[in-house]
Amino acid sequence: MDRQPFAMRPVEAYFEGYPQQAQLFQVVRDMIQSLGPVKVEVMKSGISFATRFKFAWVWLPQRYELQQPPGSLVLSFGLDQRIEHARIKEVANPYPQRWTHHVIINTSDDLDDTLRGWLAQAYGFSTRPGPGHRASRDI
Repeated sequence: MDRQPFAMRPVEAYFEGYPQQAQLFQVVRDMIQSLGPVKVEVMKSGISFATRFKFAWVWLPQRYELQQPPGSLVLSFGLDQRIEHARIKEVANPYPQRWTHHVIINTSDDLDDTLRGWLAQAYGFSTRPGPGHRASRDI
């Protein structure tokens, strides 16, 4: 049995038994890594991306919300402003000047220029020091 801490396990371990979501994740990861250097952390509840601060998270809704389509992923990202858009399923305001947006990814067609733009904004936001940010460890 593998006793390695979960955060040290490869991304593939998180998606074991979820091949469709693993393929979607690869596209998401490539999209995010095209923005610049990032730290990827695998946790029990999901996978995070960080620069100076965490700015995006991917997780399996099937583990938490059974009403989501089979094979989907949730992509969450943090910004300093709220975005109103039909594709954004939910928005939370956990800290002043910090909005967390949740988007359901069903197919690779959902990973378009609109989403890339939001991720680019989140990436830029994560590189700025300021309130509402939790520092990430080394990238």
